[in-house]
Amino acid sequence: MPNDAYDDFESDVRRFINNFPNRLDEYETVLSENRIWLSRTVGIGVISGEEAVAIGLSGPSLRGSGVAWDIRKSRPYAAYGDIDFDVPVGENGDTYDRYLVRMEEMRQELRIIRQGIDNLPDGPVNAKVPKLIKPPIGDYYHSIEGPKGEIGCYLVSDGTQQPWRVRVRPPCFINLQALKQMSIGHLVADVVAIIGTLDIVLGEIDR
Repeated sequence: MPNDAYDDFESDVRRFINNFPNRLDEYETVLSENRIWLSRTVGIGVISGEEAVAIGLSGPSLRGSGVAWDIRKSRPYAAYGDIDFDVPVGENGDTYDRYLVRMEEMRQELRIIRQGIDNLPDGPVNAKVPKLIKPPIGDYYHSIEGPKGEIGCYLVSDGTQQPWRVRVRPPCFINLQALKQMSIGHLVADVVAIIGTLDIVLGEIDR
């Protein structure tokens, strides 16, 4: 960000992380054991871990099928190597498991935020980087863990300031490929819940 945090930033963040767990408990009270919710999510939109990997799913949609892949843990970047948090995974790969994974991930994010705010250093807020970067000739791929899955950037450099090729890997476009397989044998109404736990953004897919 271009500017330092405002004066009450730390107290506002701490107020949020202290209050939000109660909200999560309220949401789960309403949904997690609700018989209507269970009937519309348990056993709906099932995809196995092997199938999810083969399609290329990432993020909570992959972890809901029992695959403990989180780039922040598997290939740590930024400060994630110093942060203690768990990677929630599902057991059945259905709509209900993907919902539970997302609920637990919000609790894990609170742990991450708390450790970040506890260890927030003083000093400059902007790193000194050159205005123009000339990567050596070659191809490079780097990815981060986004809320919806893996966000990657593939770059091919010819040694100049302009990349010879750039390709962004969006998670939603790839995760959407699983919708057909997840929907076979279910009602049209079930597709709404399945799409909800895939958590796609149509603007990203249109791009």
